[in-house]
Amino acid sequence: MPPKRLALAVPALILGLVVALTASPAQARQPAPEPDTRAVAIKTAPYIDITRPSPTLPEVAAATGQKYFTLAFVLGSHAGCAPAWGGTIDLDEPSIINQINQLRGMGGDVIIASGGALGPYLEHSCGSATALYDAYVKVLNATGSNHLDVDVEASIPHSMVNQALKRLVDERGTTISYTLRVQGQDYGLDPYSVQILQDAKAKGLRPIVNPMLMNFGYSGDWGQAMISAAQAVIGQMNQIWTGGGNAVYLGITPMIGRNDTGMTTTQSHARALLSWARSNSIAFIGFWSIGRDNGRCSGGGVRPDCSGISQSTYEFTNIFKGFG
Repeated sequence: MPPKRLALAVPALILGLVVALTASPAQARQPAPEPDTRAVAIKTAPYIDITRPSPTLPEVAAATGQKYFTLAFVLGSHAGCAPAWGGTIDLDEPSIINQINQLRGMGGDVIIASGGALGPYLEHSCGSATALYDAYVKVLNATGSNHLDVDVEASIPHSMVNQALKRLVDERGTTISYTLRVQGQDYGLDPYSVQILQDAKAKGLRPIVNPMLMNFGYSGDWGQAMISAAQAVIGQMNQIWTGGGNAVYLGITPMIGRNDTGMTTTQSHARALLSWARSNSIAFIGFWSIGRDNGRCSGGGVRPDCSGISQSTYEFTNIFKGFG
């Protein structure tokens, strides 16, 4: 995901103060949701920075009918191989677990995303495949999820990571996705991302491949460039997993509104992506991010709390939810 984010320490501090001042002893720690071992396929799950106090999962679900979300990001913490939201917030933080429980009560579910633009990566903090597997299990148990996304925007010990992910699939039936960088509209994923997938294939791991359709070199129309990049990724997948039919393992994740490097993803582009996704029967659509899905800073720069373009609140959510 894009690098222009507010530092996580401030939201974490505010969140901790709010909980300390308002929570009763009985509310201090809510029971974790029961793990969902079904791993039901999720077709649309926009990213939400769960370290920010708003918007909340139930609020968005009630306003839009969108009931599936990708929670960003679980990272390593000061304790090392000990997962925490944004690297600083406890996994069982009541304000987060309560949101997940309420969302489940509305018929929804969550994907847990690790990695991202900021560190420390959990994948760097854990020194073995076993330790990383145990850390992933801790996250999934805390949230009751059986869906894990690894967002790779820096080098990782990918052989170790793929071992841990394969074990999650074998022992828990976890749905795995890799969210990966795009190098260009005709090239597809960058070379390192391809290496990750080649190693995954060698280990018998078959993840959803979710290219970040944002901040890459292009020419011409940006909407068509995103589609071209997605098509190029299918071509790369066909070289790794020969025999074709790889579109059903493809996800796409654009950055709505203004991107960090100058391009702008409009509502028209979003509709074109949705149409292409339907025509090609791909696996998944996400976007960065729910917190930006409003027009409060139309004409402004890139911000974590608005898209920078003229739009209605949750307009992109309402466009893409049609894929689910």
